[in-house]
Amino acid sequence: MFSRAVRPTVSLVRGLATSSQNKAKVAVLGASGGIGQPLSLLLKNSPLVSHLSLYDIAHTPGVAADLSHIETRAKVTGHIGPDQLDAALQGCDVVVIPAGVPRKPGMTRDDLFNTNASIVATLTDACARTCPEALICIISNPVNSTIPITSEIMKKHGVYNPNKVFGVTTLDIVRANTFVAELKGLDPARVNVPVIGGHAGKTIIPLISQCTPKVEFPADQLSALTERIQEAGTEVVKAKAGAGSATLSMAYAGARFTFSVLDAMNGKEGVVECSFVRSEETECKYFSTPILLGKNGIEKNLGLGKLSAFEEKLVADAIGELKASIKKGEDFVANLK
Repeated sequence: MFSRAVRPTVSLVRGLATSSQNKAKVAVLGASGGIGQPLSLLLKNSPLVSHLSLYDIAHTPGVAADLSHIETRAKVTGHIGPDQLDAALQGCDVVVIPAGVPRKPGMTRDDLFNTNASIVATLTDACARTCPEALICIISNPVNSTIPITSEIMKKHGVYNPNKVFGVTTLDIVRANTFVAELKGLDPARVNVPVIGGHAGKTIIPLISQCTPKVEFPADQLSALTERIQEAGTEVVKAKAGAGSATLSMAYAGARFTFSVLDAMNGKEGVVECSFVRSEETECKYFSTPILLGKNGIEKNLGLGKLSAFEEKLVADAIGELKASIKKGEDFVANLK
């Protein structure tokens, strides 16, 4: 039998340390989906959250009723359909957006663009009108394009703050930590591999040279490990054989990132997560790097750090694709009627 209070894993404990002072209202937009439901469960289990506001176009009242029976302090409200979107967002401190369609076998994240771009634009528009000061955490793929979409929509409303818009790339770090730990016989909760760049294919750049604890691999093994991290999402899509993409691991990663954001808002110092954000670190307008989080979002971009020759080539190879994905997102908003 489980003990009465389920103990969070080591990685999620980071997000629970300063919970007693917090009164955060967190919205999950897309709360009824494959990522949204387990993500909402993890958030409900956290004392960092005082009000969990769930929104989707279907099934949200049932998900909210189900979660509301859990013996933790977060109040849960369910909101369904466009008419209730503004109510879901009213007074929110953090908004997490996993809404959208999942990948199927043979699809790239970019194939999701047309559907998910419209969804993210609509939801971001509501955030800009209703909770312009909230921290916005985008999970919806393709993140390399949906973050530029979010930023451009916020700009249209005159409320854009680059320190408050995050592309959640945490799953890449979680995977890198796990795969390195497996190869080296380490505890994955003690491994930390920064992952920079973007959140699709070759734009995912794990910095094995900066791993804590320090690890080394022969060139062929390093290349295979890097490719596995880059294609790990496709690994899950194939394994699910048409039944969806990564949902449980993405929910875990989304919760970890949200807890870090809430911890930093509470005044905890030294909270660092990688995230795809507005950046001056490379020639790309947006780039994922380790970010020091603070009370108002990004406190400092910690940059790329010292790269190996192998990693420098990975960055150079990713720039063209990243620029194209960013432009695609910006053009989408520019062409909105």
